Amino acid sequence: MPIRVVPYDPSWPHQFARIRVALAGALQAVPFLAIEHVGSTSVPGLAAKPVIDVDVVVLREHLTPAIEALVAAGYQHEGDLGIRDRHAMRAADSEPERNVYVAIDGSLALRNHLAVRDVLRSDAPLREEYERLKLDLARRHADDMGAYVAAKTELLGSILARGGITDEERAEIAAANRA
Repeated sequence: MPIRVVPYDPSWPHQFARIRVALAGALQAVPFLAIEHVGSTSVPGLAAKPVIDVDVVVLREHLTPAIEALVAAGYQHEGDLGIRDRHAMRAADSEPERNVYVAIDGSLALRNHLAVRDVLRSDAPLREEYERLKLDLARRHADDMGAYVAAKTELLGSILARGGITDEERAEIAAANRA
């Protein structure tokens, strides 16, 4: 499927809110710390792939119960996909299209998502630079997600540094993105 980056859609926060309510309902018997809207759709004004990214934040001891509750609600557990302390969950439906992850509180995977979101929300020139890059890469690498992700690595590294992610942690994130 070709990579498609579209202008910011003001309905994305509302889509996330509906997803959040459904996830909270599925997790009612499981302690969770937060359900976070992450990824480019969580940044007002930023063009994005039209997929809502969600991190369900849990303590390590609640990881398995959270995964089990989401499986009972119709999600399919896809494992960590090579990202430590973050488990991907595929929804049974695609409305709205979403990526749901169960992430351990304090994990690098979670801090990565929150840092990118928070830095881009607070820095309009950097957000615009990132948007230009994403649009250009979506055109140049429309059928190659690996090349699209790899080509964003340098700018994302700068964003992550601004978000307090260390050099060593950024290297780990870059290696995971290449894999």
